[in-house]
Amino acid sequence: MIDAAQQITWIQVQKPVFDLAGVVLYSLGLAGICAIVASVLGGALGIAFIVRSRRRSSNSWSERSLQLLDAGRP
Repeated sequence: MIDAAQQITWIQVQKPVFDLAGVVLYSLGLAGICAIVASVLGGALGIAFIVRSRRRSSNSWSERSLQLLDAGRP
């Protein structure tokens, strides 16, 4: 009775395989996505700086800074 109650079931498990090509392609894809996001954010920030500088009044820091005077000949 003890032998009939215990059954052993064998399951074949495949050996794990390291997919180097998949890792490389995934890394390149992730780097590409990061480059695209950085380009978009950098472009948006650059455009924001340009628009902000054009909206400033003519009283900018360059007009308030020291200017070289035209020296006339004596």
